[in-house]
Parts: sequence; C-alpha cells; structure tokens
Amino acid sequence: MKTVGEISPRPRLPAAARAALDDRLGERVSYSEAVRSQHGHSETHFASCLPDAVVFVENTDEVVFVVGLCAAHDIKLTAYGAGTSIEGNALPIAGGISLDMSRMNRILSINADDFDVTVEAGVTRIALNNHLRDQGLFFPVDPGADATIGGMASTRASGTNAVRYGTMREAVLGLRVVTADGREIRTARRARKSAAGYDLTRLFVGAEGTLGIITEVTLRLHPIPEVISSAVCSFETLEGAATTVIQAIQLGVPLARAEILDDAQMRAVNRWSKLGYPEKTTLFFEFHGSQASVDEQVATVEELATSNGGGTFSWSSLPEERSRLWKARHEAYYATLGLRPGSAGWATDVCVPIGRLAECISETKRDLSTCSVPATICGHVGDGNFHVCFALDPDAPDEWAEVEAFNARLVARALTMDGTCTGEHGIGLGKQAALVDELGDGVDLMRAIKRALDPAGIFNPGKIFAPN
Repeated sequence: MKTVGEISPRPRLPAAARAALDDRLGERVSYSEAVRSQHGHSETHFASCLPDAVVFVENTDEVVFVVGLCAAHDIKLTAYGAGTSIEGNALPIAGGISLDMSRMNRILSINADDFDVTVEAGVTRIALNNHLRDQGLFFPVDPGADATIGGMASTRASGTNAVRYGTMREAVLGLRVVTADGREIRTARRARKSAAGYDLTRLFVGAEGTLGIITEVTLRLHPIPEVISSAVCSFETLEGAATTVIQAIQLGVPLARAEILDDAQMRAVNRWSKLGYPEKTTLFFEFHGSQASVDEQVATVEELATSNGGGTFSWSSLPEERSRLWKARHEAYYATLGLRPGSAGWATDVCVPIGRLAECISETKRDLSTCSVPATICGHVGDGNFHVCFALDPDAPDEWAEVEAFNARLVARALTMDGTCTGEHGIGLGKQAALVDELGDGVDLMRAIKRALDPAGIFNPGKIFAPN
C-alpha cells in the first residue's frame, strides 16, 4: 500500500488541551487505539495514520470550542465524516484531533415550497432521502457511498446523477462554517441567486476541510419524478457507446444517468452481483419524467444505440429491478477487488470534455493492455468522468509502482485533452503535483487563500498542496 510519506515524530496532545477537552466533552473524547485507528483510514490506497485523539462533536458551539482550543495550542484538526474519501482527504497525517461530525446528524429545516433543506454536516445522503421521501422530494447527488453531506460538500462530490442534476457545486446553496479564528460564519442566504460579494459558498465547497469546518449545509432539492425507468445496452465498440450518449445529449434528451462499464468491469459486476449481462462495453441509463416523456426518451436513445452498434436495449420501471441494477453499479469498485481476493484498491479519477471521452478511454485501454495488474473501467459517460480501478497485491511494491506510473500517464493524457486530474474525488494527498500541472500559478493563489484564512495551518494539513 502506498505510504503517505515521512511524518516527523510529534508529541501527544498538550496536557492542558487534553484536560480542557475532557472537562467539556467527557466520554466524547477518545484516545483508544481502536477508535483512533478507525479514523486513521478510509477508502483510499494510502497507508493509515492515527490521530492523537478523536472528538465527537454534537453542535456548532462545540466545533467552535475545539477549533479555539486547537488554535491556542497549535493542534492540527481534520474533520471526519463517514470515512469514504478516496484520495486520503480525511487522513490525519499530522496527528492532532480527528473531529468526528457523525453526531451532528439533524435535519434542521425542510422548505418544501422552495425546494431546499438545511442539514447538519453529519447527515448522510441516504438518511436525508429517506426523510424527504414523504415530502415528494429528493436530493440527487449520489456518489455511491453513503457519505455525509458535509464530506460531500468538502470534496465537491458528484456521482451517477450529475449529468442531469449537477454536482455538489450546483446543489449547495449555502453553508455555516467555523473559521480558524473561531468565528461562525454564514456564506449565503436561501435565495436562489445572489450578487452579494465574493462567492464564499463555492470557496468552501471543494476545499477539503482546509479552510474551515462546515457544520451546516443548505441544499437544493428536486421533486421525485413521476416515472423512473432504467435501461441496459451492450455495444460492440467503446466508441459506439460513447457516441450514443453524446448524440443523446446533443438532441436534448434529459438523461438522468448514463454510466459506462467496460468489458472487464462487466465481468466483475456479473460475478459480484450475480447478473448475466453480456461482457462487453455496456451503458446503464436512467430516465426521469412523466410517462410520456420517459417513453419518448427511451425510444430516442434506443434508436441511437441501435445505429451505433448497440445490442438488445432492455429497460424496466420496476423499483426492485432498478435498485438491483444501480446497486451493482455502485458496488463496481468492490466487484473489481473481488476478482482478486485479498487485494487492495486504487481508483483513478480523470474527467475530459465528453467529445474526447471515447478517445481518452480507448487510449487508456491500450495502455492497460500491457499492465500486469487486474483493472476495470467505469465512469459517468454523460459528463466525461471515468475511473480505472486496480486490484493490487498489497505486498507487491512493483505493482504499486506500476500503477502509480500508469496513473501519471492517465492524468497527463486527460490534461492534454483539456481535462482535469480529478472529476470528483478531490486532490487530497495523491494529486498535488497534478494540480500544479493543471492550474499552474492558480495553485499559488490557492496557497495565498489558505494562508489568509488559516495562517497557523491547523485545518487538515498536507491536503491539496503541501505547506510552504
């Protein structure tokens, strides 16, 4: 497993800070190795590392208290949600405190007439949608994992619904944030548009907890569609699959989901989820709307698929069949690991303009043909984002070096096509050099913002870029 890098020895929490934490929060401060270990790893290919303490907060006032304590004693602070991040975004590599937000899980207000909701940062997306169902509303951002809303905002998460509903960038209307100097700020009101100064909401969305601690999030909601239909279609060529989606978008078909899985990923999915689809490049679709509009969407996309070498276009509106399909898609990463029991995973994450997607995936497939590590490809074809998932031997350094070199070539390929090194996982620990390649002097501006808002560097150190 790839290491984080050399971490200098550090002292335990200062006695005065520990006493203050224990006095204010009691049993909600943990120093046990088991709890610290749980908060020192995530769904990432980076090695685990332990915080000095885990603090379970229950409200914004307690976050203000912990931030103030960290500032006074120069203690590093890393927010922790559900532990599902991919790029080591929540690893406490400098020790200090892991701030567990999971008990801040209250849904504060639902404004059904305005299609928005305000939640605490520890609410998970599944819990939110279960709560919203009776209101006829849903929150569409769906990264697969049952992540917390605060964590999803911090990494600017995306997922299978992004082609129609957008990412967390579009979904977040406003935030409540605790800053490094202990202030509690609100980045926006609930109005659907505003020209009031700098866009502070977008500054914190995607900042990976390096600029402040998000404690509340106001989200845009959508009505649950009258009809939801899913479809599956396999293709003789990858280009045919990608062209089908591009043509559908050009024709104005409001695809809710459009996912691509290569032949290797389909073999893994069939085996893992006990399915029987053709093991070819395959598209998973979902369509939302009225019965008439969904029928029209399905007919249009089926015609496009046929003209681009697609096979049987099988579709269903039955909830249980749709759930089975999307459960299989969301478990594609684990299906890949299942090809090699005991393996460790590494998921890449590039995004290119959709017009270059087929070219980028085709070149990536050719690159994979000489790779010794089992790998699959899946992605959000509707917005040009795809992942190569590797199943590595955790004790084979040669394999890790091979995949690291492959990932560097993949990122370079995406940047050459005017794409990005990360469509939805964030920079974290793994893509700091790639960020510089992508944005150049823009990274210096990011550093300046970090120094201005967090001059002592207490928030999530070592993420996005190393301190300088």
